[in-house]
Amino acid sequence: MATFPVTTRGFEALKAELHKLKTVERPWVINAISEARAQGDLSENADYDAAKERQGFIEGRIAEIEGKLSVAQVIDPSTLDAGGKVVFGSTVELEDEDTGAKVTYQIVGEDEADLKLGRINISSPIARALIGKEEGDSVEVQAPGGTKHYEIVTVRYE
Repeated sequence: MATFPVTTRGFEALKAELHKLKTVERPWVINAISEARAQGDLSENADYDAAKERQGFIEGRIAEIEGKLSVAQVIDPSTLDAGGKVVFGSTVELEDEDTGAKVTYQIVGEDEADLKLGRINISSPIARALIGKEEGDSVEVQAPGGTKHYEIVTVRYE
């Protein structure tokens, strides 16, 4: 199985979610199933069906997170020394060459991506275009809304 790149923040978030699923969600759903069973006929018991469905989701998510954590390649952006190049975990400030608008993105793993927080998935078109580039480079990004041209203003490792 291939490694799964994740920042230290993302790794800790996955561990916290796993802990919550195992210590809070799983016991709650087991209790809900027990209470629904106590109500009698399971064939027409919507509470039982809902609890069993929720249990399936929780167990699936636990297995998914455990699998990801077992193959995680944790990368601490603050310890990177990539010589000014854009790499996984780096924070990049870009300037749109057409409008002059500036945006800042951190390149992160799939589970950490959140555009509202400025975190983009390593496999997104813009991240793929940025990887390996340096400050001052121009980048052409094939976005769903058309081709965008950016200049890399700064590259930080934080």
